[in-house]
Amino acid sequence: MILIVDMNRKKDSLAAIEFIQPIVSVIKDREKFKVIHYPEIKDTDLDETDKIILSGTNLKDNKFIEDKDKFDWIKTCKKPILGICAGMEIIALAFGASLTPCKEIGLVVVKTKKRNTLFDGDFSAYSIHNYSVTPSADFEILAESKACIQGIKHKTRDIYGLMFHPEVKNRDILEKFIQK
Repeated sequence: MILIVDMNRKKDSLAAIEFIQPIVSVIKDREKFKVIHYPEIKDTDLDETDKIILSGTNLKDNKFIEDKDKFDWIKTCKKPILGICAGMEIIALAFGASLTPCKEIGLVVVKTKKRNTLFDGDFSAYSIHNYSVTPSADFEILAESKACIQGIKHKTRDIYGLMFHPEVKNRDILEKFIQK
């Protein structure tokens, strides 16, 4: 089962149509899934899932940063995790990284910097964010655009972060994560 973590400020918000439903549309015919709003995650939810996807949020929704203690489980979770946009930010913050102002809206060219199982080469991706990350020593940089770090991976664990939105464009990246 795939756990999709709703990173939006409010549960069942209008933003879920933009940030959760596209992820669900990729997963629903391939795997069982459950969507849980981040403040409601319990250890049992983590125990019964195989993989975890942390969603993005809209540009002005940074509530998850104020609630970063609710994500302490990321540091000890042994399940594969994929963080998209806000999800990448909270993964990085959980491991002591910092956020860097970096605004991108629209299509950007992403250049792969390090070989990985989710994507390769240069490709066009959809980005909508105000920040990127300066990753901690726990992470390697997988991809960059001209302005921002676009992809990271934990050096020893199956934890990925993407600043761009593969649920909008590049849906095959989500499929590869699910199939890993």
